[in-house]
Amino acid sequence: MERDPRAILSESPMRAAQIVAVAITIALNGLDGFDVLAISFASPGIAREWGIDRAALGIVLSMELFGMAAGSVLLGGLTDKIGRRPMILFCLVVMAIGMFMVPTTTSINALMVWRLFTGLGIGGMLAATNAAAAEHSNRKSRNLAVSLMAIGYPIGAVLGGAVVAQMLKGSDWRSIFHFGGTVTLVFIPIVWLLLPETIPYLCHRRGSGALDKINRQLARMGHGTVAELPPVAEADTRKSIADILRPGLIATTLLVTLAYFSHVATFYFILKWVPKIVVDMGFAPAAAAGVLVWANVGGATGGALLGLLALRFPLRRLTVGALIASVVMVSWFGRGQSDLAQLSLISAIAGFFTNAGVVGLYATLAQAFPTHVRATGTGFAIGIGRGGAALSPILAGYLFQSGFGLQGVAIVMASGAAVAAIALLLLPRGAGEAGMPEAQAA
Repeated sequence: MERDPRAILSESPMRAAQIVAVAITIALNGLDGFDVLAISFASPGIAREWGIDRAALGIVLSMELFGMAAGSVLLGGLTDKIGRRPMILFCLVVMAIGMFMVPTTTSINALMVWRLFTGLGIGGMLAATNAAAAEHSNRKSRNLAVSLMAIGYPIGAVLGGAVVAQMLKGSDWRSIFHFGGTVTLVFIPIVWLLLPETIPYLCHRRGSGALDKINRQLARMGHGTVAELPPVAEADTRKSIADILRPGLIATTLLVTLAYFSHVATFYFILKWVPKIVVDMGFAPAAAAGVLVWANVGGATGGALLGLLALRFPLRRLTVGALIASVVMVSWFGRGQSDLAQLSLISAIAGFFTNAGVVGLYATLAQAFPTHVRATGTGFAIGIGRGGAALSPILAGYLFQSGFGLQGVAIVMASGAAVAAIALLLLPRGAGEAGMPEAQAA
């Protein structure tokens, strides 16, 4: 019998149970994508009904992103202690409550509180699903699995946006959150029944019944069982967030966090402001939702292509190329377009490259940290990085309010992707390029 179940999982072909698990993480990230963009779809209606200006709207658009930052850091670390599956279930409950409470609000302050609460669940979910996708995959498919998980985000926005575009023709913005809350609830039994805890986590965390759980999963996949749990390296027994800031990991941690922080500021400028920009150009809210859908169609396509290319080409080079192209296209978006078709096309191309950059960063995060701090490191980078996402709509809102035109705002916001590209080029050699260290060692 093989001594280490992680080696069995890493070196064997992907089995049906693994494919189903990765597919669920893709769907969960799609749910996150819709839940985050629900407020973007709703923003024109909220602004019109409550009479708020662009600066105030920018703060509203950022609240769940602040929640996501806190959730990623706090719940990401907790995910390495309690497990990927329990955290995903907990986050689904939090997200469902937050979504259902938004339509009950009658003030901006109450709306911001519940979007902040929803963001906590989304942030924890991002760290947990990123780790789960990586750890349910074999070595060969790991980059592709994490990339596909990441493109679930724009796919969720596309599918949800298509539904919302129809909803807005016959109902107000509150129906968006009723729909999102209902779909979130549906995922709870799906995760409970079909998404097991990951084998690498069980090997690291151990605990009562860990060997039996591992052998049951191996048997379901058609593999032989193991007689005992593999030894845990002394370095892997540390579970505090300080571990990712110690020599050996600190340079990687800081650089991937800077890259993520900077690029998501660019990414969320497009996602958060497109509907309001399009409405201000004189188009209907339903048409604005359609343009955002096209931005996410481009995003899903770009993310999928990067994931496929990462099977043959170095991940870092692909990601840096996508980031540089993001600078160009977001700046181009700022030139404005005279008709809806051209606006949709430019938005789609900008979404293609910006989301390809996000996907490349997710894949880099999944490979950069070992199992015992994978969710912690990912949660830290995503959490601090979400500060860039949270600041993005606010900064753009104040730039607009201060008299900057669309072109000037777009150039400022596009610079984040340039900073991210530089940070990745400075990343220590090998970080984010190889398979998981413990799987290789096994």
